[in-house]
Amino acid sequence: MTDLDANDRRLIAALQRNARASVTELAGALGLSRATVQTRLNRLVERGVIRRFTVELDPAADVEAVRAVMLIELQGALGRSVTRRLRGIPQIASLHSTNGAWDLVAQIETGSLAEFDQVLRQVREIQGVVNSETCLLLDTA
Repeated sequence: MTDLDANDRRLIAALQRNARASVTELAGALGLSRATVQTRLNRLVERGVIRRFTVELDPAADVEAVRAVMLIELQGALGRSVTRRLRGIPQIASLHSTNGAWDLVAQIETGSLAEFDQVLRQVREIQGVVNSETCLLLDTA
């Protein structure tokens, strides 16, 4: 995101707070014209800066959901291949590279413990995954 100016960053921050805000609402909040906000928004989407608009659910709303963070250690030469495979697992809500003992952090969201177990098995069977550690998310503080 190197070519973003202050207004682009403010627009992105406003969308992160509420991706459902209308262009008119965004324009009012940012002190810009509606046309300017629409043009900037279109450009951010076209350039791939904004990849998707999404919904963030209240964790308490789905009491059956199983959420976890999985720390993953990779075999060096297979990192890109593993990352591609992990991105293809729909229950992995986000995937981040990191430093330290673990190479990747995956946020997993499933509808049941059985589905969660399947995802763990699927990840651990990917060639290039050397080790993993998973922490269930029990409550939101």
